[in-house]
Formats: sequence, structure tokens, C-alpha cells
Amino acid sequence: MKKKQQQQQQQHPGGGADPWPHGAPLGGAPPGLGSWKRRVSLLPFLRFSLRDYGFCMATLLVFCLGSLFYQLGGGPPRFLLDLRQYLGNSTYLDDHGPPPSKVLPFPSQVVYNRVGKCGSRTVVLLLRILSEKHGFNLVTSDIHNKTRLTKNEQMELIKNISTAEQPYLFTRHVHFLNFSRFGGDQPVYINIIRDPVNRFLSNYFFRRFGDWRGEQNHMIRTPSMRQEERYLDINECILENYPECSNPRLFYIIPYFCGQHPRCREPGEWALERAKLNVNENFLLVGILEELEDVLLLLERFLPHYFKGVLSIYKDPEHRKLGNMTVTVKKTVPSPEAVQILYQRMRYEYAFYHYVKEQFHLLKRKFGLKSRVSHSPLRPQFFIPTPLETEEPIDDEEQDDEKWLEDIYKR
Repeated sequence: MKKKQQQQQQQHPGGGADPWPHGAPLGGAPPGLGSWKRRVSLLPFLRFSLRDYGFCMATLLVFCLGSLFYQLGGGPPRFLLDLRQYLGNSTYLDDHGPPPSKVLPFPSQVVYNRVGKCGSRTVVLLLRILSEKHGFNLVTSDIHNKTRLTKNEQMELIKNISTAEQPYLFTRHVHFLNFSRFGGDQPVYINIIRDPVNRFLSNYFFRRFGDWRGEQNHMIRTPSMRQEERYLDINECILENYPECSNPRLFYIIPYFCGQHPRCREPGEWALERAKLNVNENFLLVGILEELEDVLLLLERFLPHYFKGVLSIYKDPEHRKLGNMTVTVKKTVPSPEAVQILYQRMRYEYAFYHYVKEQFHLLKRKFGLKSRVSHSPLRPQFFIPTPLETEEPIDDEEQDDEKWLEDIYKR
């Protein structure tokens, strides 16, 4: 009799044996769901409540929406986020360590908003050769020196760039453009800068005397320059505070990274900090001209679809012969007193230059490239220009004639 009662107690109210003879699962068994319980009993590891499930899905939804809004609000391009994950969180790698072997993702939109007087003629010549070799779309502009744009001009340029056939690399002298602000996909930026005083001197003498491409080249570029201005002594220009040798015209590099905001053209902390922020969030690489070979090595590592083989082309004797034509002539170094005045007037430019240089050397160490260790001097130290140091006009009112590149490329 007892045995029969025990068997009845173990029977399910709806008939059949109880699927949980040793007790209901955690959270209790819902009544009236016999078949559902029989299925779940086969998967004991899936025991959780519907409330827990709803909480997980809500968290995932909030995360996805936050990521979407961040991208729409101008967040870093996906490629830069992948690169940061690829490089890791470490801040040091032994100089002789092996370079990473992982293949980076392929960005199909690259912008080189090249800074004037920072070797961009050499890079543009290399890009023309590389675009033919690798089949990417090299997009240039007929407007070369209009760096500051109105809102409508920004929208028009961004539209033209964004509709170009991908993969593309767009290059032009233009201050940083925020594509996300106008609803476009933010591209990957690259650039090169150099010692600010060296850049200024290259521009000063190039505007007056040109380069080895032609004896009368400077006359073509600055036909309205008076003779007394053309032969103005550099020391007099600096010491007497001529407009060409004082601010705001000396505040030149930072606006290329700060952007199109009017305050980006005012020498000060605001423009400096905004430029640093854009370097961190939107630029894949900002190299320095004094270490151009290392810049090319890193570009080849980061963007192989565009720059594979660039260093061998750069070192080719035929290419070096072409590069020799763009060296500025009649360049002289001002007096130590004039240099010290320039250094003070360009203190924000130097703060940015040293920041970029530090970041560049950190990136080199991560890839096992040895950097020269040097302390910041009290006064800028000038290096002897190499034959491939290249120049381009920088004043917005002047036109940048690049026909020579096309003529060279057709030879």
C-alpha cells in the first residue's frame, strides 16, 4: 500500500512521471508546461529566468546604440580602432624586437592633407608611381592652396571626395575636414611635418628664388613681388617684425590638424590642444620629414595596398635624380639672435612638433625601429637638407603649379 502511494506522489498531475523527481529547477517550474519542461530538462545548463535574459538584451542594445551615436558624432574611423587594438596597450617595445606579423585591415578611404614645405612633392611623385603599380585611385585637386574653406565649400569638397571610386587616396593642401559633421564616412588621415623654423626658411627662400627646376621658376610663382622684397635680408625681416616673419603667418602647421574652425588660425592653447586631439583620433600616421625613410616604412606597414614597395622606389637612383630638381636654392640660415626670436614666436608650433615627434618615435619602437635619442635644445637645431628635400608654395593666394609632376611622370 505504501509503495503504491509513493508511485502516485511521483506522478505528474497531468499524467506520466514527474520530469523533476528530485525537485524543480532553480526559479521553480512553470505549471502546465509539461512538454516545455521535458525539453528544458535535457539542457540543464540553460537554466536562467526571463528577467535575466531581458536584462542582457537591454544591455546589448544600449551598447550598440552608444557605439552608433559615437560614430555619427565624429568618432574615430573603424580602421584606427582596429589599429589601436592591434598595437595593444603597451607603451614600449624593445628596439630590436621583431615587428608584428598580423595583417591590418584595409582602409579604402585615405586623405593626405599635405602640409606645405614638408616634402609632399616627393610623396606625391611616389604616389603617382604607386597608384599605377597597385591600382588605387589617386585623387588630386585643381585647387591647391585654398586651405581655409567656408561651410558650403567644405560640404562640396567632402561630397566630391566621398563619391570617388574606392579605394582612393585624396591629396591636397587643405586644413583638416571633419567628414562626420556633414554625414560622411570619416576617412583615415596621414600627414608629414617638419621642424617649424626649417619649414619657414624653405618657404621664405623658395618664394623668392625657386628651385633647380628652372632659373625663372620663382618669377613665375611670385610675379608681383617687388625687387626690394625679393632680396630682403632674412635677418631684417625677422628683427624688424615684417608681416611675413611674424604671427599669424608663422602659425602654419597646427591649422592643418586643428581644422576649419576660425580659432584654429589663432596662435594659442585652444588650437594646439584641438590639433593634438585630431591627431590621436583621426590620423593613422603623422611622420616627420627628418626621418622620411622611417615614415615610408611605417606607411608601407600600415597601408600596404597603397605603399607596398615605396622605400625601394624612393631609393632608386632615377627617382633621386628627379627629386634633386625640387631643392630650394640660395637658402641661408639667419643669425642666432633672429633664430631665437623665431623660436619664441613659434612656441606653439614647436609644442605641437615635439608632441608629434614623441608619438612618432613611440610608434617606431612598437615596430622595432630604432629612434635617435635627443633632448630638446634651447634653440632649434637645423639639419643640412638632403637632395630629396622638396618644397611647395604655401601662401593661400598663390597657385601651386603641379604640371612639372605630370611632365616627369610621362617621361
